Amino acid sequence: MKKLLALASAAALLGGEVLAEEYPTKTIEVITHAGNGGGTDVTTRMMMIRARRELGADMVVVNKRGGGGATAMDYYLTQEADGHSILTFTIGHSATVALGKTDLTLDDVRPIARGTDDPQILMTRCGVYDNAEAFVAAQKDDPLTYGTTHLGNIDDVSAFMFTRRGELATPKIIPFDGGGELATQLVAGAVDVAVLNLSEAGSQISAGDICPMVVLAPERMSGLPDVSTAQELGIDANFSTVRGFVVHADTPDDVAAKIEASLMNAMSHSIYQGFLTSVGLDANSVAGSDVWGNQLTSMQADMDAALRELGFIE
Repeated sequence: MKKLLALASAAALLGGEVLAEEYPTKTIEVITHAGNGGGTDVTTRMMMIRARRELGADMVVVNKRGGGGATAMDYYLTQEADGHSILTFTIGHSATVALGKTDLTLDDVRPIARGTDDPQILMTRCGVYDNAEAFVAAQKDDPLTYGTTHLGNIDDVSAFMFTRRGELATPKIIPFDGGGELATQLVAGAVDVAVLNLSEAGSQISAGDICPMVVLAPERMSGLPDVSTAQELGIDANFSTVRGFVVHADTPDDVAAKIEASLMNAMSHSIYQGFLTSVGLDANSVAGSDVWGNQLTSMQADMDAALRELGFIE
């Protein structure tokens, strides 16, 4: 009996290590809320290029669209906590959590790694405004129509807070399903302004159809060195679309550590780093679980406060 107890105790202690050595045993699903071609979808797929090799398993994107990420988060809650499903988590998810539109909370997940820290950018059709000052002046008395992705998330929070803190006319908001569609509709004239990330409108910017007007960040982006920040215009509005990866809170420690090491190696590779450069970001976007975990907590608190200030939460 003593030998059996000793063996059982040893097995319990080594269980996590054995599981990590065996993991993964099947295809890994990476669950997102984004449509094909959007910033979150592209970031996820770029991470996966090398992560497949690092983890030694196939990886597939599972798109669960709807509810500002609520559908994806609720679906994720139904998956086993064995590391074979990873959730792409963004600041938009923080908004959905704050609004109580999902059953998932931060207590249900553990941070793995951050992939991007991507400033929000206010963009217009090229040729409409001569510069950022003219763009701001046009909103002093009359509201502009802003296009966003969904409602009650980082995009419309950015639009409202930019105009409120700039003492501008309250914008009219029109939601779209994704960044790719929004960029197309901006060019078509369906909205005056689009709240986008650089990666979501890269081709239209290169073609001269869309012009970035204001970057909502403390410093100019390396990919847009000539575009003014809100801070430079005297408007205290700094908002970023943050994209990272989480797993179930109950995922075994050794498995979570293996996933983190693999994703960090994948995103440190020249392929992913080249992607960051192409969208105007740099290596500082990539961060491990400690930095990403602290940011998850702080951005959840910030989003909750902003939504309360804007009246989305009573």
